[in-house]
Amino acid sequence: MTQQRYRDLAEWPLMGTALVFLAAYAWQVIGRVEGSGADLLEAVLWLTWGVFAVDYAANLWLAKDRRHWFLWNLHELLIVALPFFRPLRLLRLVTLLSVLHRTVGETLRGRVVTYVAGAAALLVFVGALAVLDVEQSAPEAKILTFGDAAWWAITTITTVGYGDMYPVTAAGRLVAAALMMSGIAVLGVVTASIASWLVQRVEESTEAAAESAEEPLRAELGQLVTEIADLRREIAELKDRRGL
Repeated sequence: MTQQRYRDLAEWPLMGTALVFLAAYAWQVIGRVEGSGADLLEAVLWLTWGVFAVDYAANLWLAKDRRHWFLWNLHELLIVALPFFRPLRLLRLVTLLSVLHRTVGETLRGRVVTYVAGAAALLVFVGALAVLDVEQSAPEAKILTFGDAAWWAITTITTVGYGDMYPVTAAGRLVAAALMMSGIAVLGVVTASIASWLVQRVEESTEAAAESAEEPLRAELGQLVTEIADLRREIAELKDRRGL
């Protein structure tokens, strides 16, 4: 089996695993579950983490150039090897975007709605969960509820930054830095997509206007061609009458 074949087969199972991880992680962070419930959620998190570890090992084994793949995917190794980075595995949900891409087709508007809206929603939700996870128990924390975390994530990813909510821990600030850089990237995609769409619309309008302007000229040209043909026919008939 080739690595690409494996990825095609594993795409949906991995997306389902990521959704399970997302649900368990969100329930654990927002609900602040304790006791046996907390143990169950932790078991689910470790189980899904194990699935992604197996996925990493399979990709490494099936890679044509294992050394090259290993060096270019060190972040994957960090995510698998260090439990602290487990929330980053939620980024596996971006496989949903590739699935949606097949359904919306190749239109520019479809790609903009799918990738920009999907990526923005995913980043806001995951960023809010991550910062709430590390901030809600910290002394003098400003972000104590998921509502606060979601508001902070939205203002951060849009680069508005009101300053009413901000992380006070080192881990929270790392999450904030990642979200800021992601926000800049998303806004860049939005700007580029809108600019491309506007250029396309202008070109279409220009072509339509040019075609509309050419219509009267084409009509006059056709009329001239008809008149010339009539003149030629009359001249030919006159020559015939005079025996020329």
